Amino acid sequence: MSTRGNTKAKVKSAALAALAIGALAVGASYFRKEAVTDSHRLARQVILRYTFSRAERPIIVLGDSITEASTLPRSLCDHAVVNAGLDGASTVSDLGTWLLEGLNGRRAAAILIALGTNDALQGRKQEEFEANYGSLLAQLRGATDHLVVLGIPSVEVRGRMPPDYQAETMKRIDVFNAALPALAEKSGATFAALPPMPAPHTIDGIHLDAVGYAVWEDAVLNGVRGACSTH
Repeated sequence: MSTRGNTKAKVKSAALAALAIGALAVGASYFRKEAVTDSHRLARQVILRYTFSRAERPIIVLGDSITEASTLPRSLCDHAVVNAGLDGASTVSDLGTWLLEGLNGRRAAAILIALGTNDALQGRKQEEFEANYGSLLAQLRGATDHLVVLGIPSVEVRGRMPPDYQAETMKRIDVFNAALPALAEKSGATFAALPPMPAPHTIDGIHLDAVGYAVWEDAVLNGVRGACSTH
């Protein structure tokens, strides 16, 4: 082989090696992120079990990272308010089984479900979303007299949320929100709609800023106030 051929081969080999290293780095980064998320969620689930064990008829807000990052009050009409938000949670996270095991036969004054954002971001089909959400409501129906379904907040073109992805995600969110009232009614739950969000209302296109949380938290608290009348 000529010197020129050897040089080309070496360049090609170096390029392939660089690509392989880059792929390994991306993969390692991805798996580290997944591992951190799983570790955080597991630790939080354990802590929430401890919280449930000492809360008498709590008001539980079950959701994803939007719920987890909220600053809900610690109590409402003498009921403890338990923020049961779990980063990355969706309708496929088997939250009903986990929550019922954590309650260990105790009843909640109210359970509000705030899910759907991750389902929309992950491209979940309407049929699967409705089936999963319906199953969750059926699981939790017997654990409280006040089961509430919260509307899904909109996402924005902001941060790392590009216009095309935002548009696709909003189509799914609109479809999901349109289905939630009927799902709630079928399960004997109450639907709590979210009023239109101001613009902007997120810090990154997905997670709420102070203005967004003012709207979201007000809808949550109004949704669970039914528990106060039976205290």
